[in-house]
Amino acid sequence: MDKLLRLLFILFLITLPTLVLGDCTCDKDDGDRDKNKALRYKIAAIVAILVGGAIGVCIPILGKMIPALHPEKNVFFIIKAFAAGVILATGFIHVLPDAFENLTSPCLNENPWGKFPFTGFVAMVSAIGTLMVDACATSYYSRSHFKKAQQSVGDEEKVGEHEGHVHVHTHATHGHAHGSASSAEEMGSAELIRHRVISQVLELGIVVHSVIIGISLGASESPKTIKPLVAALTFHQFFEGMGLGGCIAQAKFKVRAAAIMALFFSLTTPVGIAIGIGISNVYDENSSTALIVEGIFNAASAGILIYMALVDLLAADFMNPRMQGNGRLQVGANISLLVGAGCMSLMAKWA
Repeated sequence: MDKLLRLLFILFLITLPTLVLGDCTCDKDDGDRDKNKALRYKIAAIVAILVGGAIGVCIPILGKMIPALHPEKNVFFIIKAFAAGVILATGFIHVLPDAFENLTSPCLNENPWGKFPFTGFVAMVSAIGTLMVDACATSYYSRSHFKKAQQSVGDEEKVGEHEGHVHVHTHATHGHAHGSASSAEEMGSAELIRHRVISQVLELGIVVHSVIIGISLGASESPKTIKPLVAALTFHQFFEGMGLGGCIAQAKFKVRAAAIMALFFSLTTPVGIAIGIGISNVYDENSSTALIVEGIFNAASAGILIYMALVDLLAADFMNPRMQGNGRLQVGANISLLVGAGCMSLMAKWA
């Protein structure tokens, strides 16, 4: 009896790897393919995701017309905390696990993909790269703005010199008031530059991820896979759009620039789906090239989104003196952050 149990245990150990790897195949799954039905779902997805993303990104931008939703109001901090939670959950719950799945796939060679944690490495490098771009872009825009400000002050002084001695004293008397006003103006403009850099870098991270999920959906020919993704990705883009729209609203871009950024975001996933439809005949999601490219881009996108959510959105707002001095606003922002992260995490069940 003891020998029989040992024999059964040895057989179990021998057959375990084949049981575990039995569902793991690098070939296309032809069991649930219906090209025509899948195409109908894809067209519905393009329309739904386009509308959902556009509404999400436009709500905070158009909200500036409503006094209660101005970036200076407390309600805006709460909305932005919700949006930051959405972006943070997108990075941790949606994008990073996909990157791990891609770059640890058994369809890839064990050497080097199985011997080094490329996903974490790429995400880390991406976050550090985002910090560098963030710092350099803010520094560059601040310097160029300072030079322009110095030029305009120099021109004013030259004009004052030509208008006589009496006027020079008058101008000097007003200098202190003008100086304090200009320093406040400089602080406001520095903050504005910061918001503009944040919104542009954040859009880059979201766009990379959006194109990839669009291509994956467009290339799939399984109606069972696509159907639940239509609703899930529509809500996904809606929430992400709210996060990006909040940053665009704070950056106070001109109408044309804000419209271009909103349109660019709204179109990325539908364009990705269209590309996926175009390459569906030749695209194999289990090919080593597709897995590596998707995995690296997903990991890079996750690094950007996590950095932006924690450093540029949450840390900047939660350490703001205005929030630090208002207990009710702190509680509201914390609840809003948890709700945003929770809603987006729940989406992972379907997408």
